[in-house]
Amino acid sequence: MPKAATFSLFVFLLSFISGFSTSLSVLFGTLNLVHGQKTWCVAKPSSDSATLVANINYACSQVDCRILQKGCPCYSPDNLINHASIAMNLYYQCRGRNHWNCDFKNSALTVVTDPSYGSCAYE
Repeated sequence: MPKAATFSLFVFLLSFISGFSTSLSVLFGTLNLVHGQKTWCVAKPSSDSATLVANINYACSQVDCRILQKGCPCYSPDNLINHASIAMNLYYQCRGRNHWNCDFKNSALTVVTDPSYGSCAYE
């Protein structure tokens, strides 16, 4: 096979494998598909209260969650789903935005839309 044909075949296969890898990433929850794509971690709305409390406790034992204290920008609304999402995202961001850092025993979602609101900025 001529060198040009071999190179073209190599480029085609590399493109195919790269596209296949991206498809697998979507299937398995890795949303960092585009280089530099910002992602956030939030609690699944279907999560029960005990799970959300456990997620807050775990995440805040690993990262600084002062932003959730009364009087701070992310305190309100004062509910479990909001506080869990913020705590889980803080953990996810601090750990390098790897899909495995946004699992929380399958009670979290990785999103590509910034969940910030009002003066509460998700990092």
